[in-house]
Amino acid sequence: MNFFKPTKFFFVAGDSEGFSKLNSFDCALLNAKIGNMNLIKISSIIPPNCLPVKFVKIPHGSFIPVAYAAITSDMSGEFISAGVAAVYPDDNSKAGVIMEYSSNGRKKDIENIVRSMAEEAMRVRGITKYTLNSRAVEHKVKHIGTAFAAVVLWD
Repeated sequence: MNFFKPTKFFFVAGDSEGFSKLNSFDCALLNAKIGNMNLIKISSIIPPNCLPVKFVKIPHGSFIPVAYAAITSDMSGEFISAGVAAVYPDDNSKAGVIMEYSSNGRKKDIENIVRSMAEEAMRVRGITKYTLNSRAVEHKVKHIGTAFAAVVLWD
């Protein structure tokens, strides 16, 4: 039996306003450049030998595994943020971890939290040599807004 094993991963993030909560989420995905894909939400493990890349243009309609954080709000004037962090051991034969977090608040605070979560994931695995990257986005709600951040796994 063949299993899909990604060989690369990359970050995306987007925010938007929308007519409804679902429209807002859809527009945030479009803003993140993955709005015309079928997202498969995954748990947060980066396979061994999976390497970071800048961005991969994926054909529309593709099924893509993503670990993501999203928040939608209809509270005008509220700041909402979403962030993801990917941490992977210097030893490529070991798996890495993706952490996701979203909440009311500012981008820098959410990114600090998600980075701390990623560091803790390495600590509990006993891994001390690793690389940690993160991405976060902030949105000030006008009517109905969404903040979305993700790590996409691809082959």
